[in-house]
Amino acid sequence: MDDKLPTPPAWADRLLKWVCPPELLEELLGDLHEQFADQVIAVGEQKARQDYLLEVIKFVRPYFIRQRAVQLLTQKTTLPDSLTTANNISNRSIHSQHKASDYPRPLLVSPDMLRNYLKIAFRTLWKSKGYAAINVVGLSVAFCICSFLFLTAYLQLTFDQFHQDSDRIFQAYLFSNDPQKVSRTGTLPLPLMPALKADYPEIEAATRLVTGRKSLVEVKGRYFDKLVSMTDPDFLKIFSFPLIKGNRANALNNLSSIVLSESMARAAFGTEDPIGKPVKVGSDNTVKQYIVSGVIRDAPYNSSIRYDALVRVENAPSYQTEKENWSAFFHPVFVKLPARVDPTTLEERLKPFTQKYFPGNLEELVKKGAKPDQRGDIMAVRLQKLTNVHFDRDISNGRGAPIAVVYVLLGIAFFILLIACINFINLNIARSFTRAREVGVRKSLGALKNQLFVQIGGEATLICLIGFLVGLLLTYLLFPQFNATFDSRLSFDYLLQPGFVALMLSVFILVALVAGGYPAWQMTKFNAVEVLKGKISMKRPGILRNSLIVTQFAMSCLLACCTIIAAQQVDYLRTRPLGFQKEQVISIPVGNQVNGRQVLQRLRNKLATDPAVLAVTGTGVNLGQGKDRVSSRSTIGFTYKGKKIATDWLLVDYDYVKTLNIRMLSGRDFNRAYAADSVDRVVVTESLAKQLGETNPVGTYFRDDEDTTGAKSQIIGVVADFHLYSVADEKNPIMMHVSHSEPIHYIFVRVSESSLAVAMDKLKSVWNEVAPQAEFMGSFLDENVDAWYQNEEMLSRLFSLASGIAILLSCLGLFAIALMAIEQRTKEIGIRKVMGASIPSLIVVLSQDFVKLVIIALAISTPIAWLGMQSWLTNYTEHVAISVWVFVLVGLGAVLIALATISIHSVKAALMNPVKSLRSE
Repeated sequence: MDDKLPTPPAWADRLLKWVCPPELLEELLGDLHEQFADQVIAVGEQKARQDYLLEVIKFVRPYFIRQRAVQLLTQKTTLPDSLTTANNISNRSIHSQHKASDYPRPLLVSPDMLRNYLKIAFRTLWKSKGYAAINVVGLSVAFCICSFLFLTAYLQLTFDQFHQDSDRIFQAYLFSNDPQKVSRTGTLPLPLMPALKADYPEIEAATRLVTGRKSLVEVKGRYFDKLVSMTDPDFLKIFSFPLIKGNRANALNNLSSIVLSESMARAAFGTEDPIGKPVKVGSDNTVKQYIVSGVIRDAPYNSSIRYDALVRVENAPSYQTEKENWSAFFHPVFVKLPARVDPTTLEERLKPFTQKYFPGNLEELVKKGAKPDQRGDIMAVRLQKLTNVHFDRDISNGRGAPIAVVYVLLGIAFFILLIACINFINLNIARSFTRAREVGVRKSLGALKNQLFVQIGGEATLICLIGFLVGLLLTYLLFPQFNATFDSRLSFDYLLQPGFVALMLSVFILVALVAGGYPAWQMTKFNAVEVLKGKISMKRPGILRNSLIVTQFAMSCLLACCTIIAAQQVDYLRTRPLGFQKEQVISIPVGNQVNGRQVLQRLRNKLATDPAVLAVTGTGVNLGQGKDRVSSRSTIGFTYKGKKIATDWLLVDYDYVKTLNIRMLSGRDFNRAYAADSVDRVVVTESLAKQLGETNPVGTYFRDDEDTTGAKSQIIGVVADFHLYSVADEKNPIMMHVSHSEPIHYIFVRVSESSLAVAMDKLKSVWNEVAPQAEFMGSFLDENVDAWYQNEEMLSRLFSLASGIAILLSCLGLFAIALMAIEQRTKEIGIRKVMGASIPSLIVVLSQDFVKLVIIALAISTPIAWLGMQSWLTNYTEHVAISVWVFVLVGLGAVLIALATISIHSVKAALMNPVKSLRSE
């Protein structure tokens, strides 16, 4: 059959469409085109085109002119007799007498038609069960994954937005344009908030928030480990956590008042009213009694502020000594501005504030060669919007989630949804050619375009609806598994949030309109005459289908590349030397219900004769993240010989270096034989020794240059640098000290390799003897350290899941497209076999077009993946180098998977008996 068939003049068709009433257009066009086809055979194409034009011109009469159609159709009108003699067309299509009522416009959807559409839709889907199953599976998996990813991203993006006037709440932070590294810190000195409020009366409210590790709380002889946050009365004016009981205006006015969270009040008092009841907080000599003045609703999951109870900040143990100290940075400050105050304007007015209260810091920066930034600041107090604090890792001290991760989640969700939609569109378009005769018959029987669009689009919407419902069911069933796999805390309640419901409904409507509407619109454009004569062909699929296949494979390859690179980075972080030996060490959080120093000594005594125990020590800071989920940090700053020194201040006990196998470079470790070791002796890391500038730091005495009366500390040893915190962060200098007064919060026990299998159970048994009132929460240190890379691990797993599903959906779509494409080429394959083509050559012919598309997809996705992952890796001080072999392996894998998918049909088609495919010829 000739691919280029004669067609009537296009402008003549457009003229007829302009002058002809819609009720008659399709029937007239069909008859005219049929007559044109007969005339081409009888008199030739040129003469047939002339006759066609004359026939169209005959219809250019006042009755048909659209501008007068409404007026003429409301009157009795008799068609000219000459029209009844205009060839066979007019005799078959138009009677000599018509009224306006003879041309009623059919309803788009009536109840009977809707019922008929549903019957036809279910019958069609049942007849094409394979096609329907592929679409439903693809859409349901996509909707399920998107539900989880959208929900995770939605909760992250709504952090702290539940507060009333959240757009007027800000966290203050200190900016320093240090030549070595620009710093932004959200921990500020205690006197800053009162000075800020006094110097700038336009500030509506301001509060400090001092949080640390959990405190011991006693209620009626029962003990609880709870997070008691210390704050100011303005806390309840700034944040809109609902106060269930008590007076919001004065709940924190008294220094002896305590506001309990709803869950803590329930745990401590049950159903009893807690207002006015006493509560003791603290241990040993720091116990203080408070009176309950209110009960506040628990902070929701998407709150960056956590608490179990609230008391006044003046109750902090170090408050009296630090309340005028502008050098101690250890708590955030939040302010609320009136609606009329612009935060940018206030930041400009805060410049004199910095010069007034931080002159020493400014002077030190100038000595280092610091220059003003674009805003003219070397050092400044600035404001960060509360709703952005969660994504600002500098201001939140690394607790926030990088906004890039949220965007990645959304990107992955849209990628998977787009791949499923592409499959749906491709399959619908490919399948439309198998339904072309059905569309042609319906058009010849009088069906209008809008009716066909509703019917065909309704079938697609039905498939979308089934996929959407199955996807939601899968989401419900897989909820616990998702939370466990990705260490998420999602709840079913979040699914019913109005914003999330609106988001998912919008996604469903968008998919139904785009994925279902476009193929339906294309099918309604088929010409009835050409369809019924078999002139619609799929031999040349065009740009659209190829573009969609390239797009989905490009996204699949992109995700696959990102998966491999992210996994390499996580593995790199895990295997990097930490400066200490994390294997064979068990970390035990002490908690608040026992004295850590006493428990440590008892444990040492119990394990002294056990050959499986190699060393026992204590510390104030855990390595990694243990079962108590607590992470704390203590830093100090001082001036030594005119140089500003900043270092981590680490409390340790004897044998700390031995227990962790930290390499000693010079000097000695802490020793019980030297009483002064627990008073004014320190062990420092190599980087801190270099900052001090001493050629032989061991034996050096030092103190703050500004402190002329305080006692000096002596360096007794230098150890190799080690990571006290994540490898993803820079290694800070560390200064270790021993103290008999400061509390021990963690105990480390090194055991022999041969006893690892039974060590945990044995330690638990011993713990129950030395600290029966405290829960045993021991964990292996290497597991704790792995928790440092929780975000990276989660991202790697998400990439793995997404790339696997994307490749699966892409192959599923390619499988169906290849099947339909090969079915269209059955006769071609038969002819090729008759002409002597071999089976391998046939497989190559049938596969090469699709393989080309996969190669194009690789060419598009490779540079995007390289640029994106290179940008992501720059967030780490130490990272892997992206290897070209990653892209080579992904490319080979993609081609092989595509070939395997296509070959299933190619081999089957190549082996087919050509007699069967050609017998109809």
